[in-house]
Amino acid sequence: MEFREKKRWGFLGLPFTFTTYMVTEELITVEEGFINKRENDCYIYKVQDVELIRTLGERMFGLGTVICYTGDVTTPELRLTHIKHSREVKNYILKASEIARMK
Repeated sequence: MEFREKKRWGFLGLPFTFTTYMVTEELITVEEGFINKRENDCYIYKVQDVELIRTLGERMFGLGTVICYTGDVTTPELRLTHIKHSREVKNYILKASEIARMK
């Protein structure tokens, strides 16, 4: 299973940003930028805890922010900001990280 979400504006939940989040069974990838592209990967087994934050504005437009606390040196706190289906993404990351750690 794979989730691919775009970062959205907090207002109306419109996807007019140049940030894409991709969550697979092995990696979490954050791709940012239009002219200068920046790609950041984090192995799913490094995720230690996951938190979901939904402000009032995010709830009104069906969005949420997923925060992954990782053991990664470059990004100890990985934020997936203003994404749709945030609860499903959070649950998927939790399950996938537990399965990856068991391996």
